[in-house]
Amino acid sequence: MVELNLHHFAQAAPIPARIRKPLGACLVDRGLITQSQLDEALFMQSWQRSPLGEILVSEGWVDRQDVLNALSDQTGLQIADFDSFPPSPELCKIKPVEFWLTHNVIPWQRIGPILLVATARADLFPDVRGGLQDAGFTVMPVLVAPDQIDKAIAQLFSETLAKAAETRVDPDQSCRSWTPKSRVGSAAVLSGILLSFAAFPMVGLAILVAAAVFSLILFACFRLLGLFGFLWQAAMRRANPVSSGPPGVLPRVSIMVPLYKEREIAGALIRRLQRLTYPKALLDVILVLEESDEVTRATLAGVDLPSWIRSVEVPELNGLTTKPRAMNFALDFCRGDILGVWDAEDAPQPDQIERVARHFAQADENVVCLQGVLDYYNPRTNWRSRCFTIEYNGWFRVVLQGIARLGLVVPLGGTTFFFRRDKLLELGGWDAHNVTEDADLGVRLSRAGYRTEIVDTATYEEANFRAWPWVKQRSRWLKGFMVTYLVHMRSPLKLLRDLGILRFLGVQAFFLGTVGQFLLAPVLWLFWLTSFGLPSPLDPILSRSMLGALVALFLIAEITNAAVGFIAVSARERRFLLPWVPIMPLYFPLGVLAAYKALWELVLNPFFWDKTQHGQAIEEDMLPQ
Repeated sequence: MVELNLHHFAQAAPIPARIRKPLGACLVDRGLITQSQLDEALFMQSWQRSPLGEILVSEGWVDRQDVLNALSDQTGLQIADFDSFPPSPELCKIKPVEFWLTHNVIPWQRIGPILLVATARADLFPDVRGGLQDAGFTVMPVLVAPDQIDKAIAQLFSETLAKAAETRVDPDQSCRSWTPKSRVGSAAVLSGILLSFAAFPMVGLAILVAAAVFSLILFACFRLLGLFGFLWQAAMRRANPVSSGPPGVLPRVSIMVPLYKEREIAGALIRRLQRLTYPKALLDVILVLEESDEVTRATLAGVDLPSWIRSVEVPELNGLTTKPRAMNFALDFCRGDILGVWDAEDAPQPDQIERVARHFAQADENVVCLQGVLDYYNPRTNWRSRCFTIEYNGWFRVVLQGIARLGLVVPLGGTTFFFRRDKLLELGGWDAHNVTEDADLGVRLSRAGYRTEIVDTATYEEANFRAWPWVKQRSRWLKGFMVTYLVHMRSPLKLLRDLGILRFLGVQAFFLGTVGQFLLAPVLWLFWLTSFGLPSPLDPILSRSMLGALVALFLIAEITNAAVGFIAVSARERRFLLPWVPIMPLYFPLGVLAAYKALWELVLNPFFWDKTQHGQAIEEDMLPQ
């Protein structure tokens, strides 16, 4: 029976293109769509540049199997049955996996000298046939849905792709070489420093004071630069308003949404994605799942996914289950010219992708990444969510805008950033072992001579408002900052040559300033004992003039932070947060615990991903529609 069916495939002759009935006519003749639907789809195709079948499926007028059947009628090609006869693993060895991924095809069966290759795009098959002309077969196409091809490639090349996902980034810009043995030396040095401080406490305290003051100066200068850059940008916009023209030909956009043990958030995520106004035929949303994550798989099994949303399952290998590894695996299956990332709890503005496409169309060629603004949809949950919202608004709406305007290195957020996909592939994707793969990628793209700009759109997330989950999340960020800094400072002179002096100093200010402020905060707190005339361990090493200078430094830093906070929440929908800005210094002390948790893990378990659990807050009615 199998042999008979395969001979049937081999003997089927494709219908010449010049006499084929149009696909739309085939669907109308079958009674699957009306003539008015076909006319509307053809009009949409005139400016979307998408296959007609993809438009009809994305609009919900037909399903993918209907289009596949009509394509079979139109072309005379047969439909492959992957369920009954899965693709042959041996035939897949004819070409490396990159070939099958690039063309979105997979060899299905061999019948003597004939090789049947499954494709979803018969119109693009001449390129496939040309690439296989040295294989020694007569190559014939058969039809199958694109998601079936992706699933087959992922299964047949699972180990190859999983290994590649862990090693995409060049070794000299990755932390994957940090084995337990390689960390012994660093741990020994750290232990030696601590023992030296214990043996000579006053010397050690003086060094800690100098380091704390230095980190405060770095942090304050970085935020001041961001503030001035933001004010300069605002003045330039008022003087020269930017006209937002149409983006021209709309690009295909892939969005990756990594999910891991997301029982609460999956249904809400699909509802939020359905609000997007970008043409669905040009939208390719990929839900990235771990193969071992039964929780999320079971949750999604009960959700009816639109045709433009699909899932990719990442196989387990070596026990590493990080977000960047999963995204590296899914990167090979993305089809868009632009690639973006959202988190599971994200609620993007409905027109976000239109704004991204427009910005890329008007940007210089060396602008390869756009970072959107991150905000929170539950600022009223409690005091911590209010402070978290002020912090994020200050960072994304003020400081980050300013440093991007000044051309400094932009540490990317973990979500709502969009890349020219070919440039992301050139950079090697993400470092699979780095727990702040976003900030690391921001440094790597700058080292390669590319730039990041801020796009005028926002995504709303769930503020982490519970104390211990906040500590866990913040410790992961701080550990990732430590890892990223240590990786790129392996060769400081090379980093300086790659970035130039200003961006190099910006990297020092951000990473050393941020980490140092949390790790050395207890030292800075001792200053206030001296300031109020109370006994302090710092009394023997601080003169009155030094104390006055330090108090002035503290005031400048706090005034800068307050100014950033007030500007950030001055918009109408955030003004209720203004009274909370002055008490922001009370929000950060818990970060000290997070910093020392991060330092401990850096030594013992640098690749551990301390996941934040989402879906704990009610979404407030504050999202722009």
